[in-house]
Amino acid sequence: MFSVRHWLEASRPKTLPAAVIPVMVGTALAAAHGAADYGSAAICLAFALLVQIGTNFANDYFDFVQGADTPARVGPRRAVAAGLIAPRTMLAATWLVLGVAFAVGLLLVREGGWVLLPIGIVSIVCAIAYTGGPFPLGYNGLGDVFVFIFFGLVAVCATFYVQAGYVSPDVISCAAAIGLLAANILVANNYRDAETDARVGKKTLVVRFGRKFAVWQYGLSHLVALLCPVALIVTGGYRWPVLLPLVLTMMAMRLTHRLMASCDPKEQIALLARTAGYLALFGVLLSVGVVIGK
Repeated sequence: MFSVRHWLEASRPKTLPAAVIPVMVGTALAAAHGAADYGSAAICLAFALLVQIGTNFANDYFDFVQGADTPARVGPRRAVAAGLIAPRTMLAATWLVLGVAFAVGLLLVREGGWVLLPIGIVSIVCAIAYTGGPFPLGYNGLGDVFVFIFFGLVAVCATFYVQAGYVSPDVISCAAAIGLLAANILVANNYRDAETDARVGKKTLVVRFGRKFAVWQYGLSHLVALLCPVALIVTGGYRWPVLLPLVLTMMAMRLTHRLMASCDPKEQIALLARTAGYLALFGVLLSVGVVIGK
């Protein structure tokens, strides 16, 4: 039986800041450069959300098919594994959402030129390839790279490019910071699932290199992201308001310590939500900072 609540749960709302924040930051940078086009920004947001939701649906389906989602899993329930949505229905929904994303992406091609077409196609293909296909990225330690590239570099830079027609070094710097923090959401998720992932051969970076490596990756990603506003002042011609994200320094340290000390699955689930929340706060503060500090 169709249930809106089950589909909303399957869309994983706590992960959606990874789609929204890059578009916000890219648009704020466009505004700082005097090139903001909010109509184009809205199309970018729709595309990013659809790709994120399509990726989540695909992950729900393929993790079930490949045996990664089992009753032993300690994270939030997955719709297919829990029997809430039939596998074939989830797969059909995945293709539907990504098909709509492709159609929306064609509007971006009209706005920003044909250079965006291969970027959009690769983004959609990788949404499936993240957990599906002959070489699933998430099962071979490339999930973090996928998130950094597509929810950081590509999302921020493409949003800016559609509005401004070029990409500048300050945009790339901000995109890298957002990509690192988006990848931290995946680190927190994979940290929690390390044991069950290892049993089914899902070789995430946490499984490959251990929890200590994950804590270092998580902490260093916070550090590098916090250095981005400083770099904007030193090399980008921005004024002090761009330093607003630095008020989150203590929060970043607490989150890293909590990851290192966490053993309880409930605590790890809460940490995942707080990591996504941190990305949202950082993105809002960075967006405000670049607009009033340029």
